[in-house]
Amino acid sequence: MSSDPKVSIVMPAYNVAPYIGETLASVFAQTFTDYEIIIVNDGSPDTEHFERALEPFRDRIRYFKQKNLGAGAARNAALRAARGEYIAFLDADDLWLPNYLEEQFRFIDGHDCDLVCANAMNFGDSVFAGHTYMEILMPKAPPTGRLTLLGLVSGEQSLNTSGVIARREPIFEVGLFDEGLRNSQDFDLWLRLVHHGARAAYHDRPLLRIRLHEGSLSGDEVNRSMRELRVLRKIETDFEFDPATRSEVSDTIARRRAAVQFELAKTYLAQGEFDKARACFAEARAASGNWKMAVGFWAATICPGLLRDIYLRRVRNAHQKLAYAQKQRLEVSAGSEERQGIDSFLKKEGFTG
Repeated sequence: MSSDPKVSIVMPAYNVAPYIGETLASVFAQTFTDYEIIIVNDGSPDTEHFERALEPFRDRIRYFKQKNLGAGAARNAALRAARGEYIAFLDADDLWLPNYLEEQFRFIDGHDCDLVCANAMNFGDSVFAGHTYMEILMPKAPPTGRLTLLGLVSGEQSLNTSGVIARREPIFEVGLFDEGLRNSQDFDLWLRLVHHGARAAYHDRPLLRIRLHEGSLSGDEVNRSMRELRVLRKIETDFEFDPATRSEVSDTIARRRAAVQFELAKTYLAQGEFDKARACFAEARAASGNWKMAVGFWAATICPGLLRDIYLRRVRNAHQKLAYAQKQRLEVSAGSEERQGIDSFLKKEGFTG
């Protein structure tokens, strides 16, 4: 009988010393226990503090260090050391509910998939805390069923890495993470896996908590989308498609590019940089022909100050609604179940009073 674990938990680490103990506690509180934990320190400047935080767990983890090469390279180092049939990705500041692994494997068995991504509850210093990942990033197209290449390319489907479990073999077949990408390596891998034929699906139950820091998911949204566009340029040149699929993919990428330019235009508008806003509105209009893009361009040309005031008012109203909803839902968030499991583990291990 093989002594290899069913799943290898892969954790890159960089400047996460304050969080790693709680994250590991959420793993050790799992009801499913056939796993190994592989942590790769990616040349973190807080290594001394980080290793002190790891000390109580050192006999239950596999720990490696490397110079700073990026999250993709750190995950690849862990993947090469992994022995499990499956890989579970977990960022070192996120938290799993105690039944995370059990529920994910039950879903995999019941839906015959190579990759599953669970929904997550956001928490931390952000107006988006108390809302789910899928609710915020995919409000117009709640994910159901399988992931598709066009769904990922369009941005209508999105994966949170800490909620992904995938079979190890397909990951090696497509060549692991692209270490030449310092950002969006995970997005690039999901695209390659789905294009390769991996069966990927959503598990819409929130089974983990994603820690948000100030600015997460909002101020960084344009930057995230622009990084993903660089990945999309790769697939236009590197992926093999039949003519009809290539046309569909190219059209989808063009619409995505227009949407990013439109969001970037609104960012410049809010900052009062009206010339840059007009230029982005113009690019968005040229790429898509959408009437909203045209209206934005002409309004930014004729009455930019008024357009800025209207936009900022809408942003404030949206944030107030999110903040109110967060307050109403705080007591019923998924965190209570996860918190209870972590506190139970810490008490058993003697880390709390």
